[in-house]
Amino acid sequence: MSFNTHEKPAGAFRIAIELEHAEDRMDNILLNALRDQEENMKLKNISRSALKELFNQKKISIKGQRAKSNSSLAKGTTYVDIEDF
Repeated sequence: MSFNTHEKPAGAFRIAIELEHAEDRMDNILLNALRDQEENMKLKNISRSALKELFNQKKISIKGQRAKSNSSLAKGTTYVDIEDF
């Protein structure tokens, strides 16, 4: 079985979020995942309001589609791209 992942936009940071069950909102899940990663220190230390601004500026996407803070996340692995970071 093969899985296709959307091509990461140039200059974007990609984070994989693994969930054992679906979540109704992605904002808190993404914030926690960013704080747990060690690859991008700027995003590791991002504030809740700065993350909200990234959503408002349409800089966060899933599979090439704009993500909203209240977007739901499915069970399994989701790749989230954050542009211009």
